[in-house]
Formats: sequence, C-alpha cells, structure tokens
Amino acid sequence: MIGQNDRPHKILFNMLVAFVSLFVNGFGVYLTIHADLGGAPWDVLNLGLSNTLGILYGTASIAVSLTILGIDVALREPIGIAMIIDALTVGKAVDFFNYIDVVPVPKTLVGGIAMLVVGLFVIGYTQLFYMRAALGCGPRDTLIVGTARHLKKLPLGLVSIIIQSMATLIGFLLGGKVGLGTLICAFGAGPVMQLAFITAKFDATGIKHQNIIESLKVFFAKR
Repeated sequence: MIGQNDRPHKILFNMLVAFVSLFVNGFGVYLTIHADLGGAPWDVLNLGLSNTLGILYGTASIAVSLTILGIDVALREPIGIAMIIDALTVGKAVDFFNYIDVVPVPKTLVGGIAMLVVGLFVIGYTQLFYMRAALGCGPRDTLIVGTARHLKKLPLGLVSIIIQSMATLIGFLLGGKVGLGTLICAFGAGPVMQLAFITAKFDATGIKHQNIIESLKVFFAKR
C-alpha cells in the first residue's frame, strides 16, 4: 500500500505513515541537538531564531519550513501533502521531547558523539519511511533541487553546500550553536541515509511523488 496513492484510503494511510515517521524523525533531530556539540546546518538556523526571538525551537522550525515551502512554490516545484506534514510536525516533535526531557545531556565528548550518531540513524531510517509514502519530499530538499534546476551551471552538490552554509552562517549570527556536531551532521547525514536505504533495499529514485493537486483529484474522483 505504501507509495500507491490511487485511492483515498491509501492516501490517508500514507499520510499517517508520513506523520508517524516524521514525528520519530523529530526524536532523531532532538538527539542531535541534545548531544550539545553544535546543531546540523538547518538546526543552527532554527536554534538561532529561537534564541533571538525567544520562541520554541519548533515554532522557529515551522516558520523556516513554511518560508521554504513558499520559495518552493515560487520555484514551481511540486508540493505534496507530506511536505506540509513535514513542515508542521518535526519541529514540534523536538519541542515535545524537550518538554518530557527524555534523555539526559551526555557528560563526555564520546557520549555526545554517540548520541549524535544515533540521532542521525534515527533520522536516516525515518526518512526512508517518509519517502516511501510518496507524498512529496522535504521542503529543504525540494529547495535544493529546485534551485539547482534554475541555476543550471551549478551542480546539485554545490548548491546544497551553498544553501546549508548560508543557513549555518545566519543561524550562527543569530546565536545558534556551531561545533563538531555541525560538521558531523553536515558530512555524515547523507552517508547514513544512504546506508539506511541500502540496508532496506530502498530505491529513492524509483518513487514517483504525488503532488497536492493529484491527491485532491483522487479524493474527488467519481467512482
């Protein structure tokens, strides 16, 4: 059923899959932040906004995600239901785990690195289930792909580095913490996600994501 969104009940099921996987993804993000070694590039920005404006991390994350979604729309990139779920869920999941204070802050560098790596694996595997729902990729990934498509002379990898570097710099200037964890996340997140895909025998390029218009057509189609 996952990835086959040709019936309303299948779309609803995959929306639930996306929500649950993204909520657990928030736990992975929580671990990488709680490791206290410096946030991932986008988290540095979210934390910087949180510190500067005196708002929760999740509120800052939603603001950033919705802004990026707006840019994605301006770039005429397809927007799926799961992209909106992503924008609204992950940050607030981080707030939830911060609120219940489920994991103590590690007291050693080794403990911090271990927690951060575990967080990256949680993010990698939950990303797999989120993508299998086939209801859209993340707003940030869509931004990178859309920007690269418009700046045809720049390779995708370079566009990704530029955008994430800008997010990190702005976040740092706003008071977000940058450190060893930032480097580990920047260079480790991709390989960990790829490892998750390989171990699960999942081909992300074989997924055709359904945009919101297509989903609505399924819901309102005459049977």
